[in-house]
This record gives sequence, structure tokens and C-alpha cells, in this order.
Amino acid sequence: MSTPADNPCLACGACCASFRVDFSPEELQSRGGCVPDGLAVELGDTLARMRGTDHARPRCAALVGTVGAKAGCGIYEWRPGPCREFGMLAPLGRGDEACARARLRHGLTPLG
Repeated sequence: MSTPADNPCLACGACCASFRVDFSPEELQSRGGCVPDGLAVELGDTLARMRGTDHARPRCAALVGTVGAKAGCGIYEWRPGPCREFGMLAPLGRGDEACARARLRHGLTPLG
């Protein structure tokens, strides 16, 4: 059985520094959700985005540490839906196509 220590997703951070993260504003704390308002930008009535993920070199404002060495989500328990769903189709610790692209972008080998 895998443990969190065995899960490379909890230390990699490549996805958090590769993709734009858009989600429903209903996930913001001010609207009854869990995502801290200060880490997101509301783009309208139907869209919010994690700060830093729309830059030319994306890096989520919630990402803490060094990608590929020791990195993690500073709001892991409160992260938005797209972050919760990322890589869910891949077996634990194997990654998926998007994971592989993110890792390659940061000079890391794909998992599995």
C-alpha cells in the first residue's frame, strides 16, 4: 500500500509551475468554498484563476519550495477542483500525459 511519502506528486511541483489553473469562483472562501481569496483572481461571475498561473512562466502562488527537489502546495487541503483532479486517472505515482509534459518542461523525467 502506498503512503504519502511514496507519492512523488507531494514533492514534485512541476504541474504547479506549468499550467494555468481556472476554477469556479464558488470555490473561493468568500463564496463559501475553501480556496483563500488572496491566492486567486476573480475573472468574472463564472471564472477564477490561481495567482501566478497565467504568467509566461507559470508558478502557482500557493506553490512552496523548489520544483523537482522539494515542492508542495501551501494550501493542499484547500486547493481548487482542477488541482484535486489533476492526474487522477494515472495510478498513484505514475503520472499521466499532462504530468509528463510538466515534468519535461522542468527538465525532469516522466514518472512510471
